[in-house]
Amino acid sequence: MKVLVTGGAGFIGSNVVDKLINKDHEVVIIDDLSTGRLENLNEHARFYKVDICSPELEGIFRKEMPEIVSHHAAQIDVRRSLDNPILDAQINIMGSLNLLECCQRYGAKKVIYASTGGAIYGEPESLPASEDYSIKPLAPYGVNKYIVEKYLPLYRQNYNLDYTILRYGNVYGPRQDSRGEAGVVAIFIEGMLRGKRPIVFGDGEQTRDFVYVDDVVNANLLVLNDGDGGIFNIGTGQPTSVNELFKLLKEILKYNNQPLYGNERPGEIRSIYLDITRAQRDLGWRPEVGLEDGLVRTIRWLSERG
Repeated sequence: MKVLVTGGAGFIGSNVVDKLINKDHEVVIIDDLSTGRLENLNEHARFYKVDICSPELEGIFRKEMPEIVSHHAAQIDVRRSLDNPILDAQINIMGSLNLLECCQRYGAKKVIYASTGGAIYGEPESLPASEDYSIKPLAPYGVNKYIVEKYLPLYRQNYNLDYTILRYGNVYGPRQDSRGEAGVVAIFIEGMLRGKRPIVFGDGEQTRDFVYVDDVVNANLLVLNDGDGGIFNIGTGQPTSVNELFKLLKEILKYNNQPLYGNERPGEIRSIYLDITRAQRDLGWRPEVGLEDGLVRTIRWLSERG
């Protein structure tokens, strides 16, 4: 199939592109390179340096006529969404609507939407959080991701544009950018490799669901032909505290220092991990890379990159 990947020069998107091409799909990439990197681009994909908010998007759709759209382009920084909620909405809502309009005008069959399982549920009263858990985001980023989720059924009903929503946990692995909250694993590793003391915000007992990027990519490939109209948590179903993450990295890297502790940051969730039963049952998907193995692979990639 011909698949258009927005954010295809970014961390997750570029890994999805590589797997699609490896499976002999034709791939088109749209990325404005605001956070994506040229070095992540697959040479076998066609690349357009375009913002998803731009009117130029329509011309690309008119020319390429993709069957599937994998939508990974986004403003992903929770703190930035608190500082500038208007910008977050412009990119994550209006950019997504621009994309959906192009999809329905030019005959795309399906949108695979990269949403957030780490920010959409807010502070759950019970864990793990399932897809049916109440939506109580603590930051505009989670709100705006959810708003787009609610548009997708409307486009399915009115324009026969199918969709699958994937709510990611905290994704980590090769090509992860150390900037922003989503890069906590990369931030720790890069700092520790340089002998610096990483900063833990709060007491470090806050938990996250760290899922390796290859497992996320596999979920994306599965829903090319499955999961229509569905919402699926993509995580490990296991909580890991920031302190536990640091301890594990310390052992792997044989690092001698301790972290520095700073103040908690607004908009950050205390504890979250995801119920992945639905993805296991309906898609036959399950995480295959354990945290220690995934961290070793990530360290190797970051070390080789220098």
